[in-house]
Amino acid sequence: MAPPESSETQINPFKVSQQQLDEAAKVLQLDQATHELLRWPLRELHVTLPVKMDDGSTKIFHGFRVQYNDARGPTKGGIRYHPSETIDTVRALAAWMTWKCALVDIPLGGAKGGVICNPKAMSQGEIERLSRAYIRQVGRILGLEKDVPAPDVYTNPQIMAWMADEYAFMQGHNEFGMITGKPLILGGSLGRGDATARGGMYCLREASKILAIELKDTSTAIQGYGNAGSLAHKLGSELFGLKIVAVSDSKGGIFLADGLDYEKVSAHKRETGSVVGFAGSKAISNEELLELEIDVLIPAALENVITGSNAGNIKAKIIVELANGPTTPNADKILYKNEVYVIPDFLANAGGVTVSYFEMVQNSYGYYWEESVIYERLDKKMTDAFHAVHNAASQHNVHNRLAAYLVAVTRVAEAVKVRGWT
Repeated sequence: MAPPESSETQINPFKVSQQQLDEAAKVLQLDQATHELLRWPLRELHVTLPVKMDDGSTKIFHGFRVQYNDARGPTKGGIRYHPSETIDTVRALAAWMTWKCALVDIPLGGAKGGVICNPKAMSQGEIERLSRAYIRQVGRILGLEKDVPAPDVYTNPQIMAWMADEYAFMQGHNEFGMITGKPLILGGSLGRGDATARGGMYCLREASKILAIELKDTSTAIQGYGNAGSLAHKLGSELFGLKIVAVSDSKGGIFLADGLDYEKVSAHKRETGSVVGFAGSKAISNEELLELEIDVLIPAALENVITGSNAGNIKAKIIVELANGPTTPNADKILYKNEVYVIPDFLANAGGVTVSYFEMVQNSYGYYWEESVIYERLDKKMTDAFHAVHNAASQHNVHNRLAAYLVAVTRVAEAVKVRGWT
């Protein structure tokens, strides 16, 4: 059976990423060759993976690895396990990783990987065999100086450990730096677990200064309660005293005007598998959560949830995009017109790749930093990137996403030209 293609009735994330680049290229007056080069992945690998299942049958899975652009250094990007994964989603995420790495000014390019599967319906043994099969096929284009994967949707440090082990077997020696987000015992970095959410919170702090908003008790809603969303709840409460009034996951959302306690909601999700049904809360949908009367909105789920049809109903003053691609180009225009301050995805969620880069550096010279050093260096990277975007937005009189593209694309285009590619 052939891998499924993107439905024409759905918003194509890769076309969205190209549209965003086109807008930046016009402002920057990029030459045609550089513009066209940056619209497409440099290379991509499609793989077919036979995996023995627990019942003795063999199931065929389809996977991808896209290396979008390596002008600034080895490519970097996560691996997603998702039943509706498509090549165009992976291409878009690889493009956004390219801009993200350039924006926070780390010497890496962008990549992304994915496997079409439903890990929720698989045993740990089946997931391990799938993970090792993926590395057996994709490992030939991976390596510390080539392309370095990391965890993403429905992948985790244990899966990274299996992949690192399989790669070591293939190479005949350990090379832990070929993958990040690993357990600490295999060369993982302190501070990696909450890096995505923490980087977003540093950006929120800087935005609140510019907008003169006091963050303590500021009403906040979080769509998506995976790693990034749940840790945004934890860190937002601990660092700034945010009042998290609503959270959601794939099964639905909950609302409590007095604020939701992180420890209690997390315990409820661990026990039941969802935030839905939390004692004392009101049930709301994911769509309703986006349109609540709140000050801060944190989309931390999947792409294309804020569109031209609902952007006008959003009442938040600040949007912190911890998800990849949650806002469409049409929605961006509406939010900008309505003076909603958007901290775009490849700025807001860049903390993850930044600390992954720190992990690569530590692996390279076999010396590991204390957590306080990680947080200090992450804070500086995120703060510098935030103000680069804010200044570009002010200078060019454009919305923050376009400003982030202007900063990032300029850096990648310069590397392309200096290398003589165009």
